[in-house]
Amino acid sequence: MIVAVVVTYSAPAETLERCLASVRASGGVDHIVVVDTGGRARPEGADIEVIGVENRGYGAAANVGFDAARRAGADMIALLNDDVVVAPDWIGPLAAEFVDDRVGAAQPMLLSSGLDHVNSLGVIVGADGAGIDVGAGQPPPSEPTVSDLELFTGGAVLFSAAFLVATGGFDERYFLYYEDVDLARRGAALGWTYRLVTSSVVEHTGGVSTGSDPDRTRYFQERNRLWTSFRFGDPATIARAVWLSVRRLRHAPVGVHGRALASGLAGAPRRVIERAQARRVRPARS
Repeated sequence: MIVAVVVTYSAPAETLERCLASVRASGGVDHIVVVDTGGRARPEGADIEVIGVENRGYGAAANVGFDAARRAGADMIALLNDDVVVAPDWIGPLAAEFVDDRVGAAQPMLLSSGLDHVNSLGVIVGADGAGIDVGAGQPPPSEPTVSDLELFTGGAVLFSAAFLVATGGFDERYFLYYEDVDLARRGAALGWTYRLVTSSVVEHTGGVSTGSDPDRTRYFQERNRLWTSFRFGDPATIARAVWLSVRRLRHAPVGVHGRALASGLAGAPRRVIERAQARRVRPARS
């Protein structure tokens, strides 16, 4: 059974409806769970379950949806931003990758509005700890491929329910941004693998909900880049990540950069402890 979890905050009603209509029309999804953190979602339909929760961030809302999907009997759970539109039969090629029970997640090819440029072919982490969408702005590949993926994006991804149980889902402390990097890294440490499937296509507008508060967006991006660097980066990456945040104190908004740096450093001891604890945990898969 495949359940789609759509997280929504403050996107216009028509944006969410476009997303849901595309999921319904594409087929292959047995049930849709909409997790609404903004109190505005009013979708209707026997195949849709709407759960209203307080806004504790994207990861927390997604985890609520994952729990609901598992209660419904899902063995595969698709996570979608509310500002995506899925192409016909997008789910089939992703689901086919789970014949290998080591696969924890399969990501479609995310294209920008108009479908003429790549939005994301997965994520890599740069030398300064910044998450970078692979292929962003480039023309989409001409031939469909399936390849191993280091890090998936949380904008559109299909998970195995077993992967989410094994990892505990998203770390809700991140609130917004880098929770997908954290989850992918923790899963990989347990022996899970990921796939990129470019024959599965999703159009992603991006920034519909978060664009209304750029200072908050910048704060979480900066703080969480530091958190993931301390949790997973080598000493050189950590040093460059901190130095980048220090350099940004010279630029507006200085207060936002300062708070992000302070919070990032304050969270460093906990991330380092968790790194050490994870090293003592034997991988659950081989």
